[in-house]
Amino acid sequence: MGDWGHRLLLGIALALALASAAEARSWAWLGVRIRDISEQEMESVSARHGIREGFGVVVVEVIDDTPAARAGIKSGDIVVALDGRPVTETRLLQRLIAAAGADTDVRLTVLRPEGRKPFTVRLTTMPAPLAGDRVGIEFGFVLRENEPQAEAGGARGPAGRAAVGAIVPGSAALRAGLEVGDTILQINDTAVATREAARDALAELELDRPLRLVVRRGESQRALTLSIAERG
Repeated sequence: MGDWGHRLLLGIALALALASAAEARSWAWLGVRIRDISEQEMESVSARHGIREGFGVVVVEVIDDTPAARAGIKSGDIVVALDGRPVTETRLLQRLIAAAGADTDVRLTVLRPEGRKPFTVRLTTMPAPLAGDRVGIEFGFVLRENEPQAEAGGARGPAGRAAVGAIVPGSAALRAGLEVGDTILQINDTAVATREAARDALAELELDRPLRLVVRRGESQRALTLSIAERG
C-alpha cells in the first residue's frame, strides 16, 4: 500500500465514529463518517442560506442500523449544532458527543438545501470491534490485515494478522517507534492471531494506562510501550 493509501486509511478511520475519550469501554456512538466543511462549501452555504450558516461538519456516510441512521440523518447533511451549541469542526462535534455520553438523547441540527432541520438522536455504546479501532487511534495507530504476499523490505507475516496501516502524527505510537507494516503479535499480556482478536483486546484497554505491544518487523520481534500520558 502506498503513501496515498495509508493517508486514506487513516482519514477513514479517524472519521468513522464519534466517541467519548473518557473511558474506552463506554464510547458514545453516533455512527457516521464526517469531515470538516471546505472553504468553497462555506461560501456556497452562506450564499444560499445566509452568512450565519457558513460553518458546520459534513456527513460523508451514515452507517446502517446506527443512532444516526435511525434518527434520519443522511449523507450530505451538514451538522451545524448539537443541543443548541454551534458545531464548527469535527473535533468540536466529537467533544460534544463525548460530553453527552452513551444512552443519551441529543438534538442535532442539520442543514439541508431546504434549510435547517432538527433531529433527536439517542446515542448508543459503540460495538467492541469499532471501540478497539478507536482505542488504537487514541494511541496513534490504525490496524489493517496483513497482505498474503511478502513486500519489499521484509516478510509481512501470515495473512489475516493485525498489521499497522497508518500512524497518527505526534502520537504515542510514533513516539514509541511503531511503524507502518509492523505485525501485532501481543497486546499487553494477550497474544493476538488475527485483526479481530487485536480489536477485541484493544477494546478492553484503559486509556490512562500504558499499552505494551510485541510486534514483528521484518525478521525480528520488538517490544514497545505506548503511553498517552506522555502527550503535551
